[in-house]
Amino acid sequence: MPLDLPDIPFNKARVPFVTPDRADCIASLWKNKTYDRLKLHLPKQFCQLPFFPFPPNFPEYPSKYQFVDYLESYTKMFDINPRFNESVQSAKYDEYICRWLVVATGENADKVVLTFEGLDEFGGHVMHACDYHSGEQYEGKKVLVVGCGNSDMEVCLDLCHHNAFPSVVVRSSMTGKILPILARITLGNSEKCGIKRPLMGPLELKNTKGKTPILDIGALQKIKSGNIQIVPGIKKFSSGCVELVDGRNLDFDSVILATGYCSNVPSWLKVRRMPTTSFPEGWKGKCGVYAVGFTRRGLSGASFDAIRVSQDIAKICNQETRPLCHSFM
Repeated sequence: MPLDLPDIPFNKARVPFVTPDRADCIASLWKNKTYDRLKLHLPKQFCQLPFFPFPPNFPEYPSKYQFVDYLESYTKMFDINPRFNESVQSAKYDEYICRWLVVATGENADKVVLTFEGLDEFGGHVMHACDYHSGEQYEGKKVLVVGCGNSDMEVCLDLCHHNAFPSVVVRSSMTGKILPILARITLGNSEKCGIKRPLMGPLELKNTKGKTPILDIGALQKIKSGNIQIVPGIKKFSSGCVELVDGRNLDFDSVILATGYCSNVPSWLKVRRMPTTSFPEGWKGKCGVYAVGFTRRGLSGASFDAIRVSQDIAKICNQETRPLCHSFM
């Protein structure tokens, strides 16, 4: 369903820009690399982009489909036309070709796949969470979900809704890093389920560690009832089996790696000019390089960076006598 576009004033002093995108559409990660039940993990006011609030009829935590509609409407509102199916292989500084480079590929460009001893011998179905859409195909199966964040909890809950038998790995080294569920939700003693609360609150941990709070949308109750099992770290895999660090051997049909994502900037940016300072100054590098969305503050951080980058480039353009100013995003 199309969104009603609000009448928002826009800065008339525009800087020409080119935006290559290796994907073939807007919001490709949200459209193609996320599970069906995904919602924003922070309230919508912390996820909106510059000059374009979410529609008031959207819920506090919009669904992935609502967010995709929002992003598509944003591009229409501001006449943003990426050059799709164009992948940057390398980038280096040349003032006569391009004065500015805005790196906005994000911290979640490529999936992280951990290696485990014996995984090649497991024999069952193994996939990264980016390829998981629904638990429908896992009905009646035992599924091991490796990870410790919102994705693995939501995948486990979805598996339960499709009558699968999920277990989630909570390594001892990560136990203290699991974030508290929002304070408005009454948890009870989650340590009895194998989940310890950290010393930091969710906002402090987000600001200092860049980690998003786990939002409970039903997974905790499934853990308490035993429908989702908590298991410790993995020692190794064998045919149809996982040996845990506590010595137990458990049989599983499938493994889902909810092990996160990482930036791909080091693979193509050939100059070390990315910003080295932390938020709120993490948007400006050297020799015309800017960064958007690398301060571990999610969409709100990207919005903050984007405003400051555009203001800085526009200011330079307005101060100089050059007839044309070009930027590359």
